[in-house]
Amino acid sequence: MATLPESGMKVAEDVSRVSPPPGSVPTTSLPLSFFDKIFLAESPVWMQNLFFYEFRHPTPHFMIITLPKLKTSLSLTLQHFFPFAGNLIFPPSPQTPYILYTEGDSVLFTVDESTADFSLLAGDHARHYQEFQALVPKCSPAIARRSSGSKQRPIMAIQVTIFPDAGISIGVGFSHVAADGRTFVHFMKSWASLHRCQGDLTCLDNNLPSFNREVINDPLGPASGLLTMTGGEISLEGSSSSSSTFINNIRITCEIKRSEVQLLKDWVEKNCMEAKVSEPIRMSTFVVTCAYLWVCLIKLQQTGTHQHPSPGDSNSHTYFLFAAECRKHLKLPATYFGNCITLRLAEAKKSELLGQKGILVAATAIGREIMEFQSQPFKDAEDSLPKIFEKFKMRKDIVLPTSSPKFKVYETDFGWGRPKKREHVNVRSFGSLSMFSIVESREDDGGIEFGLALDPHELESFNAVFNNGLLKLQ
Repeated sequence: MATLPESGMKVAEDVSRVSPPPGSVPTTSLPLSFFDKIFLAESPVWMQNLFFYEFRHPTPHFMIITLPKLKTSLSLTLQHFFPFAGNLIFPPSPQTPYILYTEGDSVLFTVDESTADFSLLAGDHARHYQEFQALVPKCSPAIARRSSGSKQRPIMAIQVTIFPDAGISIGVGFSHVAADGRTFVHFMKSWASLHRCQGDLTCLDNNLPSFNREVINDPLGPASGLLTMTGGEISLEGSSSSSSTFINNIRITCEIKRSEVQLLKDWVEKNCMEAKVSEPIRMSTFVVTCAYLWVCLIKLQQTGTHQHPSPGDSNSHTYFLFAAECRKHLKLPATYFGNCITLRLAEAKKSELLGQKGILVAATAIGREIMEFQSQPFKDAEDSLPKIFEKFKMRKDIVLPTSSPKFKVYETDFGWGRPKKREHVNVRSFGSLSMFSIVESREDDGGIEFGLALDPHELESFNAVFNNGLLKLQ
C-alpha cells in the first residue's frame, strides 16, 4: 500500500456501507423544526468529531476480530437512530427540506490505516489542523433525484483509522440540520454500549430516541410561532478568503482544573461584592470558565500578534455566541432526536474585558443571557435571532463555544476504556471569529477541558495569557 507522506495515511483498508437491520425500519420522513432550520445554510453545517482510543493490536486483529462487531453494533444502533442513515432532502421551492429514511439507506463506513504518531495526535500540545482532517469523513456533495427534481445529502459518515499497535480513532461527520450535540452524544454512547455489550439491546436500558415533533408546535411553547422564519442560517466555513487562513490553524488543549474553577467562582463573587453589582450573577462552572476564556482571547488580540488587529479595537464591542438548550422548556425528553437549541448573544466592550474586572464583566454578560433565557426562553426571538445571524455573517468579533461539559463525552466506552482524547474538528479561528470546544476534563472530576484553534505565531502568547491569568487567582 502506498503511503501519503503529508498525512501518513495509507489507501483505505475497507470501504462499506452500514444500514439498520433489513426490514427493521419503515420508510419514514421527518419534518424540520425551527431549531433545525437555523443550520440550513447554503452548505449545511457538517459537524466533525474525533474519538481517540488506545488499542494495542495490529491491523489484522482489528480487521478480523473488531471490525465485524463494530459494524454489527452500528447497524443495531441505526435501527433506533435511523435518520442518521437517511438523507436530507431538498425539494424544489416552495417546498421545505426534510429528512427521509427508506429501506436500504446507509452510513458510509471507511477504515484507514495511519503511520502517524498516535500519542502525538491524541495529546494536548500543538497539532496541525490538517492532521485531523485526514481522520474525519468529509461532507458528500448533493445528489439530484431525477424522479422528483429534489436533491439529497447524506446525514452521516464514519471513518475509523487504525494506528497499528497503538490506538484507533473514530471520526464521525454529521449534518447539524439533523441533530444537535446532545443527540449526537446520545447516538455515540448508544453505539458504544451495544458494542461493549456485544449487541445486547438491554444495554440501552430503554434510553431510546424520541421523534415526536408535534410537541414543538404546542401553543404553550412560543417556539411554534417561529417555525415560519426561514431566513436565518449559520455557516461555520467562512468565506473563501478566510478558509485559506484557518487551514493553517494549530490545535491545542488547555484545562481549568476543579480547584481553579472554584478560584474563579470565588474571585467573581468577591469582586461582585466589591463592585456592588446590583444584578445577580449566575455562578456556574460554564459561566466563569467561559468568561475567563473570553477574556483570554480578547487579550490575545491585543498582544500585537493577532493576525487581524484593527485601529481603535479596544473600544469596540465583542460578542459571545452560545447555544441554549430548550428541551426542558418545551417539556421534551432529554432523548428527543433533532436540534433543540436556540442561540444567545452576550455583548461587552473590549476595553472593559481588558480591564482589571474583565472576568467579572464577561461573567455578568454571559450569566445575564442565561438567566433571561431561563425566565423567558423565546422572548423577542423573532427580532433577536435575525440580528444574531447578521452579526455572525459579518464576523463581528465573535467568540463561539461548541459542545458542553454536561454531555460527558469521556463516558463513551466501546469496551476499550474511556477515550484517550476527544476532538471537535470544526473548531477553528479566522478573521474575528474564534471558536473553542468545551467538555468535561477527562482526568480531573469537576475540571473543564478546552480545545482551541490558533495561528502558530499566537501559541506562545496565548499560553502566557492563559497560564498567568490563572496564577493571579491564587
